[in-house]
Amino acid sequence: MSAPTPYGIDVLAFGPHPDDVEIFCGGAVITLVTLGYRAGIVDLTRGELASQGTVGERAREAASASEVMGLALRENLGLPDGFIDGAPASAQLPVVVAALRKHRPELVLIPWFEERHPDHSAAAGLLTRALFFAALAKFEAPGNAAPFSPRQVLHYEMRYRMTPSFVVDTTGAWERKVRAIECHVSQITRRDPAASTLISSKLAIDAIEARDRQRGSEIGVRYGEALRSPQTLGLIDPMAHFRANPLPQAHAFSSPR
Repeated sequence: MSAPTPYGIDVLAFGPHPDDVEIFCGGAVITLVTLGYRAGIVDLTRGELASQGTVGERAREAASASEVMGLALRENLGLPDGFIDGAPASAQLPVVVAALRKHRPELVLIPWFEERHPDHSAAAGLLTRALFFAALAKFEAPGNAAPFSPRQVLHYEMRYRMTPSFVVDTTGAWERKVRAIECHVSQITRRDPAASTLISSKLAIDAIEARDRQRGSEIGVRYGEALRSPQTLGLIDPMAHFRANPLPQAHAFSSPR
């Protein structure tokens, strides 16, 4: 009898708050779902400190967005909003390790380190630590699942630009991404004039589209999302790669200096 595969779900994206994955790498997740992969989202917090929307509203909105995206699972770890802790001795670390060991994703998507929101940058640190300790047999976590390491970890960019390892063509996913974001009505609709948040701004969706169109222009398509590997990516067969990704000529370029 052959050994069982060490992987569970194909793709697992982690978001600090219930709408972050939809906004910042929703196109990549939807694209992978369209290609036939099983994808899920783990939200670290319930977003209880948001200027608008209750915890219950946000949970219902996340469930609606999950249906639009075609997710196989969605889970919320219930970490304290505004107080994500990436410190070495964080009590939150075993909770995230347990989620990784439970779902055993082949590909993991996590935020990039530089961000304007403290929870976003802290989440990158917490998740990076959890990915390391999830593989250690002597690290104890709830559930007592076996140690685990994903095949690949990739960072997605949020408000801050990062240098990507590659850009995913998300043109075919754009309309579904917008619909998934629109599920988060409590966040994108400015109910209270005093609730001055970026996502509830009249320019919010336009700004997200501008970013995705810029990334798309870098690979010669209409929309794209940037992903970055913490290590150099290798290709066994470069020709097979370029034949499978026959993207047209780019319309935007980065300076080599």
